[in-house]
Amino acid sequence: MKPIVEIAKTAGIDENDLELYGKFKAKLSNDLWEKVKDRQDGKLILVTAMNPNPAGAGKTLTTIGLSQALNLLGKKTIAALREPSLGPCMGIKGGATGSGKAQILPADEINLHFTGDIHAITAAHNLLAAMIDNHIFQGNPRGLNPKKIVWKRAMDMNDRALRNIVIGLGDSNGMTREDGFMITTASEIMAILCLSESLADLRDRLAHIIIGYDFDDQPVRAEEVNAVEAMVVLLKEAIKPNLVQTIEGTPVIIHGGPFANIAHGCSSVIATKTALKLADYVVTEAGFGADLGAEKFFDIKCRKAGLTPAAAVVVITVRSLKYNAGVKVADLAAENLDALEKGFANVKRHLENLEKFGVPAVVAINHFATDTQAEVEKVIALCQEAGAEAALSNVWAEGGAGGTELAEKVSRAAERPSQFRLLYEEELTVKEKIETIVKEVYRGSGVVFSPGALKTIQKVEEMGMSHLPVCMAKTPYSFTDRPDILGAPTDFTIQVSEIRVSAGAGFIVALTGSLVTMPGLPKKPAAELLYVDEDGVINGLS
Repeated sequence: MKPIVEIAKTAGIDENDLELYGKFKAKLSNDLWEKVKDRQDGKLILVTAMNPNPAGAGKTLTTIGLSQALNLLGKKTIAALREPSLGPCMGIKGGATGSGKAQILPADEINLHFTGDIHAITAAHNLLAAMIDNHIFQGNPRGLNPKKIVWKRAMDMNDRALRNIVIGLGDSNGMTREDGFMITTASEIMAILCLSESLADLRDRLAHIIIGYDFDDQPVRAEEVNAVEAMVVLLKEAIKPNLVQTIEGTPVIIHGGPFANIAHGCSSVIATKTALKLADYVVTEAGFGADLGAEKFFDIKCRKAGLTPAAAVVVITVRSLKYNAGVKVADLAAENLDALEKGFANVKRHLENLEKFGVPAVVAINHFATDTQAEVEKVIALCQEAGAEAALSNVWAEGGAGGTELAEKVSRAAERPSQFRLLYEEELTVKEKIETIVKEVYRGSGVVFSPGALKTIQKVEEMGMSHLPVCMAKTPYSFTDRPDILGAPTDFTIQVSEIRVSAGAGFIVALTGSLVTMPGLPKKPAAELLYVDEDGVINGLS
């Protein structure tokens, strides 16, 4: 690793605009934006993916490798990524800093506590929860109905036992009521941090958080329990983006990390806009497949922040194609050309969807050692038949040099005039927006709303919030709300079980199927593999 001061210089950042966290990490000062805000924006490249197999698709790996490859081609490039969450890191996914010769450093520190941003969000979230219960305990002057409190607790760990709990047990411990935990990255405060453009914007959004409803069924907001200013204090440093580097010295701004299957799944607006002023190309990512991450990136982040993406990269793997054809996980390494053709229907669907947004797409075939030459040639031919540019990406083994073909094709696509457009207009009702996403992106035939969801939608309309965009909360493994229905299904219905109002973040969340906002650990958690050796080096962090 190079000292972060040297990395900053390559990005045109003065040392005085860095707040150092040791030699290899830094936060960017609030003053930096004022110095660069009048510069012309670079090209924004979104890296998304097909529906992944349970082991993932290599989207972060590709984002890192592509940024390195673009720099090798002489194009000044910065990567803008999300912060890893401890929950998946200790669970099934492992780390989220890439691997091989396409990773960001220092990987162990970034994957674990980094600069404390997620911990600050956890603290702010739980401060509000504590002040809500204290408000009730101290006489409840606002008349908050304990049965209609919608603000849960949060922690940055997978712990299914905390999904539904009872609080206030024992004498003099406040009102006994049902409550629960969500993972911090699914917190509205995480979404607020990622969509805020300044500390003042952050404060205003926090004030608008709906924590519950009073006995007259009117919304009660965070500002009404006097929690906002203390929350801002806790988030004062967390709102500043973080600067690190790739293994080849490419600057990387990492900031924020909401779950794409629950929230909007993109790094912060502040980080993205700052990077666009500093580089010719900014490579960013959105979580999971394009049906979740890309749709929300366009319809929520780009809509709210006024961003115009120049091109998109759809990451696919031979393994994910087989998985979407119904091949068992244990058999994904075996050559199966017939399964590739069947599974390609999933890729084709994502490419068609990106066309609806007017964003040119390039397919990146993330290469695995188990891929045979016949399989790679088959996938390239399938992409060509679908009218899509494709490139084999071997950045894991070769770093930027293994992604130069991809970088060349992406840069050509990004130079075309932008035809970017949103999927729906704000004037549609909440139901119409959900139905549009289901029919146009998922290819479902309709939506079934639970009675509770319909009641909340009616409340949204009464509160004058039906203009807000919709954030779909759905399984990442399928276009449907069931993870076992793979490929490119049609004529299915989506079950909307619950509607939540994220008034501070500025969107409506539609929970589908059996999705939960607090994940659980797998049978063999990644945490079991971690240890510190005698030299103090962390081992087992994938």
